[in-house]
Amino acid sequence: MKREKIIEFEKHIGYCFENPDLLITAVTHSSYANERRLKKFECNERLEFLGDAVLELVSSETIFAENPQKPEGDLTRIRASYVCEPTLALCAREIHLGDYLLLGRGEDMTGGRDRDSILSDAMEAVIGAVYLDGGFARAKEFVETFILKDIENKKLFYDSKTFLQEIVQRDHNELEYVLIGEEGPDHNKTFEVGVFINGKQVSSARGKTKKKAEQAAAYETILLLGKKS
Repeated sequence: MKREKIIEFEKHIGYCFENPDLLITAVTHSSYANERRLKKFECNERLEFLGDAVLELVSSETIFAENPQKPEGDLTRIRASYVCEPTLALCAREIHLGDYLLLGRGEDMTGGRDRDSILSDAMEAVIGAVYLDGGFARAKEFVETFILKDIENKKLFYDSKTFLQEIVQRDHNELEYVLIGEEGPDHNKTFEVGVFINGKQVSSARGKTKKKAEQAAAYETILLLGKKS
């Protein structure tokens, strides 16, 4: 990872690493480490393990403080929705983390930079890197800024198809997702999906998979319906 890319990413997150090697490790996927014959500990899996623990503690503290009357079971369910793979991947996309990942050639060619599992793992690894570099206070600030901030809208986005289904069924309407276009080579396609309510197209959106395009289109539809109500 070149120094210019490190500086660029640091500007995205508003944090400058004392030890840039921690950031490099955080964005190094196992496929890249294997391809370059690096040692197993030189990929981001150890930092992911650490970052997961930091994230769980910070999110637990926030949920505990914001829900003083909820029992343990409810708190656990809320935390699970905060730290689940889709939420973390969405947060990673907001800071363009995929652009900075070091991936093996095959992983890169098959869309690894936008894969939820890879992005969410890398996000946790970055949290771990910030924690080791700047301490718990800086890691907590990172989590609060880039994960917990606006969390309800993030949850709405990744579960937008469920929310839209509930809205449409409530008014006894029919909902349909239609593939209206695709482009790009087989290993890196972009799909465009339209949302149709009672046979009329309401919105459309693009994604690297049909599922992600549907999710984005559902979210756009929810926003449009919200403006009209």
